[in-house]
Amino acid sequence: MLKGLDPILGPDLLWVLAAMGHGDDLAIVDANHPAERIAAATVSRRIVRLPGLTMPRAVRAILSVLPIDDFEPEPIRRMSVVGDADAVPAVQQEVQAEIIRVLGRDVVPTGIDRYAFYAAAAQGFAVVQVGDPRPYGCFLIRKGIITGAM
Repeated sequence: MLKGLDPILGPDLLWVLAAMGHGDDLAIVDANHPAERIAAATVSRRIVRLPGLTMPRAVRAILSVLPIDDFEPEPIRRMSVVGDADAVPAVQQEVQAEIIRVLGRDVVPTGIDRYAFYAAAAQGFAVVQVGDPRPYGCFLIRKGIITGAM
């Protein structure tokens, strides 16, 4: 256990978040996602499972330590609902509320098609699979940088 860190940020997840570089994508996906297959294609080939958690809780913990890419116009993306790309399911609305709460500003996740999401996730750094069973609880977050003097 470390001081000041959200307790769900275990050693495997912290390694993934620390090893990512600027511009790397992290796929945070729901329990229905083909996470094992997608993770096998990622840069790190790693999957971290967070069973028993909701997607908003997991995103809150991850964003507490992961800077998002301020140079990217769409640093957070979400899987669009098949057949209704404009729909924003409850799980995505809840995650949006956490993004605003943690970042202190409104960064709206951009919707992308299901298969485009799978392809983008496979090109990412790693996959975090959350135990949330609600469909369309799938997000890509692009890591940014931390600025400041040492």
